[in-house]
Amino acid sequence: MLTAPQVKEYARRAGADLVGIASMDRFEGAPKQMDPRYIFPDAKAMVVFGFRILRGALRGIEEGTFFTAYSGMGYAGINHVLQPMVLWNVCRWIEDQGYEAVPMPNDWPWPGTDILGNDPAIVGPPRPGFSRPVSPDKPAPDVFVHLRIAAFCAGLGEIGYGKLLLTPEYGPRQRLAAVLTDAPLEPDPLFEGKLCDRCLLCVEDCSGEAISGTETVRVTVAGRELEWGLIDYEKCSRAFCGGSHETNPFMMTPEDEAGFNQHVWTAQTYKLPPTYDYGRAIEGAAGCMRACMVHLEEQGKLRNTFHEPFRRRKPWRLGR
Repeated sequence: MLTAPQVKEYARRAGADLVGIASMDRFEGAPKQMDPRYIFPDAKAMVVFGFRILRGALRGIEEGTFFTAYSGMGYAGINHVLQPMVLWNVCRWIEDQGYEAVPMPNDWPWPGTDILGNDPAIVGPPRPGFSRPVSPDKPAPDVFVHLRIAAFCAGLGEIGYGKLLLTPEYGPRQRLAAVLTDAPLEPDPLFEGKLCDRCLLCVEDCSGEAISGTETVRVTVAGRELEWGLIDYEKCSRAFCGGSHETNPFMMTPEDEAGFNQHVWTAQTYKLPPTYDYGRAIEGAAGCMRACMVHLEEQGKLRNTFHEPFRRRKPWRLGR
């Protein structure tokens, strides 16, 4: 019989940096549109993978001189290259052992549903008529699993105030994917540590002022109450794409500004060099990732340690 240690060992050899296993009962109470049990009703376990974002992929944005490494390697290189190949190989190996494996990649932008699409707080603009349930008892395709919550359910870490998954290895520096399987794998215990201390540096350093410092969202997952700051996703997306003059050296002309001032989904694809893949990640997650990482490193909470601190100079801002 296939065991959890065997799956973890193979996944790490295949290229995953983190591997955790969740039992399916931990998703009890999830909204139908986010419940993985509708994807594979006979699944017995979810295997969740973490892929580290290189600390060095953030260096050029930190210095204000080299932006393509984060969007190209920190996003596209993981989501479009490394992660699909790891999923492919792990799923092939699980199915070679006689168990079914459903890959759940993180390389698709948004789910094609009316239900999520009509809630801009979750994903974006309405998509009327995009999909429909195949029967009254099922959600519409595609079911969109919250991978950060899945990682919490697999014991990989906790959800921080900025809504990123924080792990004891890398803090906020990982992207996620998962596999559903009918292999009876032993689940990992939930993470019991305390990484986020509610310092609110994610709020303070977000160039889009997208994270509320006072209003929060609370959900109950696997018997635990999770809480994070309320996020304005339109502000978040604008900042992510470089909507702030203070953090975007590519915004040069009034026409550039006009492009960003259109609807955020237009700004997502607005003029930038072609190497800036995956939504033009110009802002470099200044608050939710970089400020959080600096704080956790300074506190000595992370296992992935370095000889030198990440922040060695005062953070730059245009117009100061």
